[in-house]
Amino acid sequence: MTDLPLSDDGSAGQAETLEDGSLEDGSKGAKFRQRRDAVTGKVMDEAGLIRFVIGPGNIVVPDIAAKLPGRGIWVAADRVSVETAAKKGAFSRSAKTGAIAPADLADQCDALLARSVLGLLGMANRAGQIESGFDKVRAYIQVDPPAWRICANTAARDGRNKIRVASKAAWEVSPLLACFGPESLGKALGREAVTHAVLKPGRLAKKFTTEARRLGGFRPLIPDDWETELEDAKSLMTLARN
Repeated sequence: MTDLPLSDDGSAGQAETLEDGSLEDGSKGAKFRQRRDAVTGKVMDEAGLIRFVIGPGNIVVPDIAAKLPGRGIWVAADRVSVETAAKKGAFSRSAKTGAIAPADLADQCDALLARSVLGLLGMANRAGQIESGFDKVRAYIQVDPPAWRICANTAARDGRNKIRVASKAAWEVSPLLACFGPESLGKALGREAVTHAVLKPGRLAKKFTTEARRLGGFRPLIPDDWETELEDAKSLMTLARN
């Protein structure tokens, strides 16, 4: 991480502030937003953090969309960091007041991020960026690459493996989200229940990736006993680092 001086709201200094509030580092076409993690003090990409504000009664409130008024306090988007911030008084230090962090603050983040992820699936569905149902998903991935494969956490091994193999044969490894039940996926996609779906590449997929990664800091995106899928996920992380 790069150590940059930060302003009072936690944003990184030594950069030109643009009209949209992001920061430009001076290199051609390069724009970024960076904030200081209140726990470690490291400067990090805003996409990997969660913003908090101090609400009425000095209660710490998660601001998942980073739109609430007030001075923002930024913490890495994972359960351990949020719980550490609450236990170690990071919110009070950053706010310079006696902030009260609820005992379930990390659970609140999890619930809000889950709602955001499901909401983005709904938006993608309305925009024609989702295919759902086993046959439609398998037909799609044989022709076009998936941005994400979506699978209910109750999906049978045989069905999900057929889609996995077909997708991997055509497009190598693709990200998988499988932390919701079929009813939750169905509600997001306007159906009674959904077991298999695919998110197509595009602008919404990029936003979905950011939110899914943040959600992954609070809950496993793939069930612990899906060993083959977990191995695929490890391979995908290795490729991303290289």
